[in-house]
Amino acid sequence: MIRGTKATQLLRGIAIIVVLKVISWYFNFKTLNFISDQVINWAVVVLVIIFQPEIRRGLEQIGRGSVFTPANVKDVAIKKRIDEIDTALQYMATRRIGALITLQGTTGLEEYTETGIQLDALITNGLLINIFIPNTPLHDGAVIIQDDRVAAAAAFLPLSDNPDIPKMFGTRHRAAVGISEVTDALTIVVSEETGAISFTKDGKLITGMTHDEYRKFLFDEMGAKTAPKKSFWQKLLSQSQNKSDKGDQE
Repeated sequence: MIRGTKATQLLRGIAIIVVLKVISWYFNFKTLNFISDQVINWAVVVLVIIFQPEIRRGLEQIGRGSVFTPANVKDVAIKKRIDEIDTALQYMATRRIGALITLQGTTGLEEYTETGIQLDALITNGLLINIFIPNTPLHDGAVIIQDDRVAAAAAFLPLSDNPDIPKMFGTRHRAAVGISEVTDALTIVVSEETGAISFTKDGKLITGMTHDEYRKFLFDEMGAKTAPKKSFWQKLLSQSQNKSDKGDQE
């Protein structure tokens, strides 16, 4: 939940405080021991304040989980998201408009969204196309998508130093590989030179997929299923109904 965010550095600071507490206790450093005790006593309140964005995001992820949301509803939402992205990709690929779109996984991308222009807008093909139209303020950089929202545009991603990336690929592709090396995000690239659509995941550059292949790839990566599944509550009600039917038969 906190990987890739500023909370990682804060956790390192907390680890240092814990180490200092152990050292002060072992060597009986009274002043240092008193200071570390005060920090630890107020740690709960401080942590809630410091990690408020991460706690909120975690609760939102729980609320959107399969326990509360029927799987078929989630699949419909994911399909709509993919349709909007796909329409934009096809438009830009046909016209050779360069694009760089990163879809957040479980790793937080706040560190990178802060480098761009904050949007927090619904995903629509019109918005994505307009962002990447050449010579517009937001076209240079990456769009970062978090769940069903366009979190930021014109964001800067880390470039990969991998020497195995073919020389034919430019900065967009290197940025796409770079973000996939440090996070579990899925990134989509539209080449400005050829109009080809590529993907990066786990440090790998995936090219040459057909339209049907990459749509299936997006469905698999975003967690959609072709067949609807029952939610937790639907399964519970179904089991109760089955038990009731058996009782009536007996």
